[in-house]
Amino acid sequence: MEPRDASSEKPMRLLLISDLHYSLPLFDWVVEVAGDFDIVVMAGDHLDLTSLVDGRAQSVVVRKYFSRLQVKTRLLICSGNHDLDSKNAAGEKIAKWLLGSQNKGVLSDGQSLSVGDTLFTMCPWWDGPVSRESIGEQFAKAAAKRQKRWVWIYHAPPANSPVSWGGQRYFGDDALREWIETYQPDMVMSGHVHQAPYVADGSWVDRIGPTWIFNTGHYLGAPPAHVIIDTEACEALWFSAAGNQYIRLGDALKRPVPKLEAIPDWLIAGDRPPAPGQG
Repeated sequence: MEPRDASSEKPMRLLLISDLHYSLPLFDWVVEVAGDFDIVVMAGDHLDLTSLVDGRAQSVVVRKYFSRLQVKTRLLICSGNHDLDSKNAAGEKIAKWLLGSQNKGVLSDGQSLSVGDTLFTMCPWWDGPVSRESIGEQFAKAAAKRQKRWVWIYHAPPANSPVSWGGQRYFGDDALREWIETYQPDMVMSGHVHQAPYVADGSWVDRIGPTWIFNTGHYLGAPPAHVIIDTEACEALWFSAAGNQYIRLGDALKRPVPKLEAIPDWLIAGDRPPAPGQG
């Protein structure tokens, strides 16, 4: 399928990060650079179930970071499997601390927002059939309000994709893949499978039909792995300890994904890493 014509879409610069797992130096880095972007997307696992810090205390601290980020830019988030702190009426786990008034205006699970010509849809981590069905209903409802560009924020990547490859098996979401094939959004921003970009046959980027799929991956140390997307330049750049790579949004996906040998002119100073990486 041919790429959609982006000529009439409003230019936008986005930062995608995921799986910060209550690493405060990583949150500090996001706050430092947030003002350089129109949108900051945090695609789940803000907390860390393995931390010695109580989950309720973690959520208080992370909400303070959310408030700091909101001062600088528009923040969009979703829950991940480490963020679940309550149960719904069906007994399925949910991230109640991320919902509605809990977050003082931060848009999260179950919500959609139009920014210019782009509709963003934020999805919860589902823990059972009731939660999964509600996401399907969310997509059906959002599809009626679809803009020229539709972006999903969804913690798990789709099944049977390099972005969900863990080195020995796939860890992706079968339901998400079906929804992608049904609705064909322009982008899906995810995380969850930490090692996918760093193992043989894995990647930070994939394409299913017209839909670009991104998974930042995760490693220890700052800055975190992240993806910068500029819709005017029609490029997505991946920065990580393993190297830097890029794709052109208007082109077919090529593998191996090209190395980013030189920092593009459109990447402003605050976005720039210390030096181009080798990936």
